[in-house]
Amino acid sequence: MIRSMTGYGRAQAVIDGHDITVEIKSVNHRYYEFSARVPRIYGFLEEKLKAYFQTRIARGKVDVYVSIETLDSTACQVVVNHSLAAGYLAALNELADRYELRNDVSASLISRYPDVLTVHKAPEDEEQIWAAVRSVAQQAGDEFIAMREREGRRMKEDVESRAQTILEKVAFVEEHSPQTVRAYEQKLEKRIRELLEDRTVDEQRLLTEAAIFADKTAVAEETVRLRSHIEQLHSMLESGEAVGRKIDFLVQEINREANTIGSKAQDVEIARVVVDIKAEIEKIREQIQNIE
Repeated sequence: MIRSMTGYGRAQAVIDGHDITVEIKSVNHRYYEFSARVPRIYGFLEEKLKAYFQTRIARGKVDVYVSIETLDSTACQVVVNHSLAAGYLAALNELADRYELRNDVSASLISRYPDVLTVHKAPEDEEQIWAAVRSVAQQAGDEFIAMREREGRRMKEDVESRAQTILEKVAFVEEHSPQTVRAYEQKLEKRIRELLEDRTVDEQRLLTEAAIFADKTAVAEETVRLRSHIEQLHSMLESGEAVGRKIDFLVQEINREANTIGSKAQDVEIARVVVDIKAEIEKIREQIQNIE
């Protein structure tokens, strides 16, 4: 199924005494680019999350945010640095005595100084933490991919509609291209007769000139290839793989055939149709920039 490279997902759950929230979002990018914000003490999660989401995401700039709050208060211990507190207390008392200041030192005041109080968390099992985070990440990822698929369906419908329009325009070119040759032949014959007046027209020369013109303006090969490319485009859109880069290359080929047809066109109507074809190709190109 075609997926967009833009998506968002969020999940939250309480597992093993941890309130865990995982958010994931992405925008289009040529390759898979991953970054994560996790609490500093859980830094080991970053590489695990990168590897996990890489199994589910082929392309896009992916940002993941993880919040982990420990609900079990016994898992944290506040430790007093007594030697440092004593040093602050002695320094404050000295200031009060020397400068005859009111000594209003309190435990609350000293606790505010750096490193007097430190928080120590009890050692945690990394695999247990990862299992809990992965469970929440899976839920967020499911929501994220569902959004990508919804966007992908809309993009697929739009691209297919435009591809069908191109085929209709190609059919017009195929129908009118022979008429252009016949019109040229008639115009050429009329002009030669006017120039030669009553003299005999060399029919063989006339046929030769018409054949040269037909060869220069023939677009049958280009329209056949263009139809083949459109058929291949439909196949790719039905593929369950990440085909964004392949489609990008294919659209370049479609555009090349359209340019060739345009350069050969000797008819105003065909030239206008080619402009319409190229406009549809450009709109398809804009859409596929966001296909995974």
